[in-house]
Amino acid sequence: MSKADQIFIAMCEDILENGAMSAEDIVRPHWPDGTPAYTKRKFCVVNRYNLAEEFPILTLRRVPLKSAIDEVLWIWQKKSNNTADLNSHIWDSWADASGSIGKAYGYQMGIKHKYKEGEFDQVDRLLYDLKHNPASRRMITNMYNHADLSEMALYPCAYSMTFSVVQGRLNAILNQRSQDILAANAWNVCQYAALVMMLAQASGFLAGELVHVIADAHIYDRHIPAIAELITRQAHPTPTLKLNPDIHDFYKFTPDDFVLENYVCGPAVKGYEVAI
Repeated sequence: MSKADQIFIAMCEDILENGAMSAEDIVRPHWPDGTPAYTKRKFCVVNRYNLAEEFPILTLRRVPLKSAIDEVLWIWQKKSNNTADLNSHIWDSWADASGSIGKAYGYQMGIKHKYKEGEFDQVDRLLYDLKHNPASRRMITNMYNHADLSEMALYPCAYSMTFSVVQGRLNAILNQRSQDILAANAWNVCQYAALVMMLAQASGFLAGELVHVIADAHIYDRHIPAIAELITRQAHPTPTLKLNPDIHDFYKFTPDDFVLENYVCGPAVKGYEVAI
C-alpha cells in the first residue's frame, strides 16, 4: 500500500468518525437539484508527502493524472482564467458564456508586481528567487486577492504556496481553504506534487516534501457512501513516476512529460454529483 493511500484512508476515517455535520448551518453549496449540500467536516487537516520517496497518487481509485497536471499548468504556466485553454470540463459549472471564470486562479498568477529587481508576475518571481536567492524565506504565491474576490466565479480553494529549499531539495506548503475530499483531494495532491517536481527540475533542485494544509476538509452528505466504500478497497503497490529529464524550462513542460509506470489501481469513482 502506498503512503498516499494510507494518508487518504486515515484522513477519511477521521472525518467520518470525528467530523462535525453542517446540517444545522446555513450552507452556500447546493446540489444540481437545488437541495442544500451539507458536509461532514474537520478543521485543519495537515498531510505530508515525501516526494523523494514516492509520487503520492492513490491506488484505491484511478486518478486522471494528465488531466490534473493540465489544470495546474493552466493556472501556473498559461496563467489563464478561460476554459478554452483547459483540456477538461471541470470548470464548466463556474464559467460564463465566454468560458471565463473571472479574475480567479490563472488571472492572479499573471498579474505583474513591482520589485526592486524589476516587474514580475508571481510565477516568474518565484522562478527568479529559486535561481538567484534559493535561501529566501519569502518565496510565497497567493491567489486570494481580496480586491478581486467580487469578480471571481469561485473564491480560490487552493490559494497559496510557500516554498523552501533545504539541502538541495525544494519543499512546499500548499494552503487550501476548503476541499471536497471525494472530488478533489487525490486530484489536488497529484497536481501540486507534479508542480513541485517541475519547479524543482527547472531550478536545478530535487523535489522534497509537499505539505498540504486543508482548513476545511469535508465529505459531502451524498458522498459518504462512496467514501465509505472507497477506503475499504484493496490498495496496490506504489507506481513510479518519471519526469522528462530533458526539460529545464518551466514553461516547456506538458502533461506528456510525465510517465507513470506500473500504475495498478481500483476503478474510478463514477456517478457522483459535484456540489456547486
